[in-house]
Amino acid sequence: MNRLGIDIGRVIIAGGSGPGDTSFFSGDTTAMLRTPAVPGDFDAIARLVPLFAEAWLVSKCGPRVQERSLEWLRHHRFFEHTGIPAGNVRFCLRRPEKAIHCADLGITHFVDDKADVIAAITPVVPYRYLFKDWETTEAAVLQDLQAERAARVG
Repeated sequence: MNRLGIDIGRVIIAGGSGPGDTSFFSGDTTAMLRTPAVPGDFDAIARLVPLFAEAWLVSKCGPRVQERSLEWLRHHRFFEHTGIPAGNVRFCLRRPEKAIHCADLGITHFVDDKADVIAAITPVVPYRYLFKDWETTEAAVLQDLQAERAARVG
């Protein structure tokens, strides 16, 4: 059974416009909630989720950013729009710990914007996607799912 894992920061919630834009991390709640989504993320994720037995968010951040991330996701109705259950969120304090969550959850496909995470999950996640944009990522995931299906049939 295939299971999808997705990072949150800079994959779902857009990063700031530059190194000085920290409103998501240090601004007030109103400023944090104004942080935009990554272009095309909700729609692409909503199309991918039904193709998997389960989908999970797995993110590295401390307690304050965990709270802010969940608040942002709820405020923007992420869970309703994408079909990922609100309870399917895991957090860790160090990026390499994502591999532990992926192994525990049986994640087969994972999207992350950090090369060190991709390296850390390589032993446990067969399909890994270094995120650049959702159009490219969605196409790569669909291609891998199609190849996997063809291999089972052939």
